[in-house]
Order: sequence, then C-alpha cells, then structure tokens
Amino acid sequence: MSLNIYYQKDCDLNLLSNAAICVLGYGSQGRAHARNLADSGCRVVVGLREASGSWELVKGDGLEPAEVSQAVRQADIICFLLPDPAQPAVYESLVAPNLKPGATLLFAHGFNLHYGQISPPPEVDVIMVAPKGPGKLVRDLYEQGQGVPCLIAVAQDASGRAKQTALAYAAGIGGARAGVIETTFAEETETDLFGEQAVLCGGLSALMKAGFETLVEAGYAPEMAYFECIHETKLIVDLIYQGGLKKMRRFVSDTAKFGDITRGPRVVDEYVKEEMREILAEIKDGRFAREWILENQANRPMYNALLRAEEAHPVEEVGARLRSMMGWLDD
Repeated sequence: MSLNIYYQKDCDLNLLSNAAICVLGYGSQGRAHARNLADSGCRVVVGLREASGSWELVKGDGLEPAEVSQAVRQADIICFLLPDPAQPAVYESLVAPNLKPGATLLFAHGFNLHYGQISPPPEVDVIMVAPKGPGKLVRDLYEQGQGVPCLIAVAQDASGRAKQTALAYAAGIGGARAGVIETTFAEETETDLFGEQAVLCGGLSALMKAGFETLVEAGYAPEMAYFECIHETKLIVDLIYQGGLKKMRRFVSDTAKFGDITRGPRVVDEYVKEEMREILAEIKDGRFAREWILENQANRPMYNALLRAEEAHPVEEVGARLRSMMGWLDD
C-alpha cells in the first residue's frame, strides 16, 4: 500500500494564523508542541489545573497558562497532550462542556478515540498529529531548523478542512521539514501499541534481562553480563537508527555478523512470532485496551506491583554501579 507523504510545500501554516490553540498538558510532548507552535507564529494557550506545578514553567517559557475550561472556551484547536488515562475524564468534565462550535480536537495518539473512551460530537473536526519521536527531540530538532517526522490522521471532517489543519499543525511543530505521513487512527494506535509491547519496550527489555540472567546463571560476572547484553545495545541501535540493519552489519565484525544471521533466528523463532501475533490480536480486538482501562480504574495494583518487581531486578543495581563509572552519562 502506498503512503501519502507531505512536506513544507504541501502545508499552509497560514491556516493557523487566526486560530487560538489550546495545548492540554505540559509534559514532554506538550511543552515541545506549545513552544514550537509559538515560535512558528501561532497563538498558544496552555491549559492546566490551577494548582499545577507547570504554571510557572509555562510563564517562564514565555507562554500563557490558563485554567483548562477557560483555555478551551477560547480555543479553535484543542490539543490533547495529556497521558492517555487522564484524557477521558478531562474531556468529559472540562472540554466537552466548553467546546466552541466548529472547534477541532487534536490528538497525538489514537488510543482514546480508537477504543471509544472519548466520543466527540459530530460537528467538530477530530484529527491526529503524532511526532515519531520524544518531546525533547521534537523541540531540539525544531531549534536546529530540522524536524521529527509526523503521522497525521482524520477521524471526523465536519469542516471539510480537517486534513489541511492537521498538515498546518504538523508544519507548526516542525514535522513537515522531515515529512508527514498520512495514516488512520486505527493504524497508528495498533502499530504503536504493538511496537511498544513486542519490540521497543516489552520485547527488548525482556530480551536484555534474559541474556543477562543466562550469563549470570552460568557463572559469569554480572558486570560482564550487563556490558554485553544491555550497555552495548545502544551502540547497535545507533547504527541501525542511522542506516538500518545493513549499516549495523557493515560496522560489526564478521564473527558478530555470522552469529547474528545464524543464531538470531533461533532466539526469535516461530514460537516468538506466534506470541507476537497473539499480542497483536489482543490489541486489535480491544483486549489490551480493556485490561489497561480496568487497571487504571482499580488504581493500578498489578501495574505498580510489576514495576516494583522490575526495579528490584539485579540488573538495576549492577547497571547503576557501572554507569557511575561513566561520568559522561546523564541519568
């Protein structure tokens, strides 16, 4: 399937010139979006709770903070950059009662729309602009005259201009400098969750811990196991990030390459792929979403217990000790 990819020439930032933009949340993504939009000439108000610790930070960044309902009442575009679990309650209590006619709801991730946790009225535009990078990178590259690629999607086009608004917003945060890929809320949500669970966070952390445990159980020093199975992961990932698997294989030894192509498929075998297919099925049919929503409603007992267990794993103590030897690392 071919993708529609857009760049600066395809985006009209002037479409935002008369728009009041409300950014909800001032974490990593919220702060980056708000600052980039302001530097692109947009009118930005940051919606916060009055007791929020970010109030002074927003003012220090030269932006205007306002209580959420007040910010929403004056906004033409409301950007949901809060954590996913917090969004439905904020929408129901503070956003929905204060929406202007013809406003646009903008999301950076499709979870709550895709799984029915937020149900906007039919008369508003609903779009997504999702940078494919953390907020700090979104800001840093913008300041360097570059940008992080973005995904855009349209869930509702009441105005007939929803896609153009999404493209303008992507340009405003710097994404059109790198490229803007058109997708759907469903595709973004399902691929994002799968990547996090099966590869980037779940799969990778489990693989690193399993390698560490295998070496330590065989009698090797934990420090050696940490360096080989965790610390050096960055070196390999950086090469892949820069030029794919092909570049990584160009820069590692022939011995490493031979081990890669002959032993890698034994670790990630058909059983692992079958588990990946099941994880994807749980995402697509809503089982994962229901589990996560219920976990939040129950005040996260399993989530907190599992995180505590992870933080007590020997790999954390060994890693902290070794990183203390490397003064150039910023924790």
